[in-house]
Amino acid sequence: MARKGFWRVLPRKYFSRRRRVDDSPSSSSEEASKLEETVARAEVVVVKWDPDSSAYANVTSLFHEDRLEARRFLARVCDLQRGMLDFVAEAAEPSRLSHPCLVRAQTLMQAAMRRLEKEFHQMLAANSDLLDPESRSVRSSRSSVSDDQGSDLWDESASPDQTDALAARESIAEIERAAAVVMTDLRAIADTMVFAGYGFECVRIYRTLRKSVVDEELYRLGFDRSLSSPQIKKMDWTVLELKIQSWLGACRVAVSTLFHRERVLIDQVFSKSNIVREAIFFGVAGDAALQLFAFPEWVAKSKWSPEKFFRLLDMHDAIGEVWPEVELVFSFESASSVRTQALASFAKLTEAVHGAFADFESTILREPARSVIPGGGVDPMTRYVTSYLTRLSNYHLSILEIFAELHPSPTQSAASDASSAVSISATGFAARLDKLFEAFLSHLERKANLYRDAALSNLFLANNLHYAVNRMRSCGLLGEQRAAQHSAKVRQYLAGYERMAWGGVAATVPVKEASSAAEARERMRTFAAALDEALSAQASWVVADAGMMEDIRATVREMVVPAYRAFCNRWRDVAVGPQLSPDEVRDRLGRVFSQSSGSDDSVRDSNRSGKSKINRLISGILKN
Repeated sequence: MARKGFWRVLPRKYFSRRRRVDDSPSSSSEEASKLEETVARAEVVVVKWDPDSSAYANVTSLFHEDRLEARRFLARVCDLQRGMLDFVAEAAEPSRLSHPCLVRAQTLMQAAMRRLEKEFHQMLAANSDLLDPESRSVRSSRSSVSDDQGSDLWDESASPDQTDALAARESIAEIERAAAVVMTDLRAIADTMVFAGYGFECVRIYRTLRKSVVDEELYRLGFDRSLSSPQIKKMDWTVLELKIQSWLGACRVAVSTLFHRERVLIDQVFSKSNIVREAIFFGVAGDAALQLFAFPEWVAKSKWSPEKFFRLLDMHDAIGEVWPEVELVFSFESASSVRTQALASFAKLTEAVHGAFADFESTILREPARSVIPGGGVDPMTRYVTSYLTRLSNYHLSILEIFAELHPSPTQSAASDASSAVSISATGFAARLDKLFEAFLSHLERKANLYRDAALSNLFLANNLHYAVNRMRSCGLLGEQRAAQHSAKVRQYLAGYERMAWGGVAATVPVKEASSAAEARERMRTFAAALDEALSAQASWVVADAGMMEDIRATVREMVVPAYRAFCNRWRDVAVGPQLSPDEVRDRLGRVFSQSSGSDDSVRDSNRSGKSKINRLISGILKN
């Protein structure tokens, strides 16, 4: 070790060439005598524990072997440092700085620092578990459970389980005491080394050991620090999603446990120096934290895909959740880059969510309408879009904040309340949701135009809009006013279907008085043929919702059966030959869409691959 610790803390005034009034040979001799006494007292304990001069001292821990002597060792070192400072303060000439007694004191100080460096390193390396306040608090919280189970653990009649709980609490208390002892020793060593001018060596040891602990535990949490932005941009989504899941798990634990622990340790070990604490904390946790919070920004900058949208929201929520603690843990000015990086990732994720939502809207508009859905059932795109949107309900507050007029910060996110969320919804996400829904309706209309039968086209629109409105209303994404407007449109589509599909059948019902039995029979045959034709044409048509299907049946029966029953009653006493009775007509109309029983399941089965089909379609569009 170089002879430099003492000179680091030596003020410039000690090198003044001016002679002091009391600088006399007797005065100098007196100061040298005092220093020699101090050196002699320190030498007894320092030489004994010098690792370079004693095999015993090299393999034995001073603080573990004799704590009283350890305290004496530290006290003698501090006395030695003060003695050297006092001696130099009385030295008017620079040449006095090479006084043999001072040189001897400095040599002894170097030996003491070698000992303390060794003790500091061993203590940090051997007690990493004890130095984890989070694990200790977990143990304590577990022990408190047994406190709530009863207060009679000291009773002689206590059960074996209660006795075990008592033993566990005593063990935890012992661990707490041991941790407090280690922390006190580390702080005492650090204070002594900093006072003696060897703070750099102390910080170097601490930073090296604790940084390795941080890196190792971050690796155990599953965060891959070898990743870079170019790698993420080229990464397959299935692999990247696993990386994101690992990051989500690591982020919360790293901030609330790992980085928080290191901040607590540094604040306690280096409690007497704000400058040292600030410098050492960033050295221990800064690089790891920067890379941890850079990962979401890299993901946000990579190519968008439909599945990634919700992972972006997950990461956005995670940063918003840990932000208050990030501000607290990384409050040092030297750690401002960590706070800046977290904010940058949060803002980039917000921007990416906006962009992903806009891309999704554009994709719906650009999806080509090439084929029709048999029977006018629910389109795979309808299922995909509504599933996509209803899944957003799991991110209700985040979505409201993200689609606010102003980009939020994590601080604003943490401070949001119900009233502000309503305001944000009215001005932000609600408008974007309406725009996306309009794009979806435009897609449905393009698809409906492919049907050659206008009645089936209207049924298709009614099926799909009814399905979407019900799904979105159930998760709260569609307000009652909007839902009512869209429901009215569903009724318009149904009215168009009923008029086109059954208006012709209703027109054949003989409403006028027939002039003869032959005319009555002809009218009945015409009606029966029209009924058969309508039922045959709609045999494969689908109504996906059971309630809507019953409403359609009731409406059609009302259009046909009463008028037909009235005509039949007028000709009841006249032999007109074989005819459909009103009850038979009612029964046949009641069986329309009979293939739709459980239709939602059957259509879902026929479109089971709809989501994957749409995913492939969207991916293809985005590549072009």
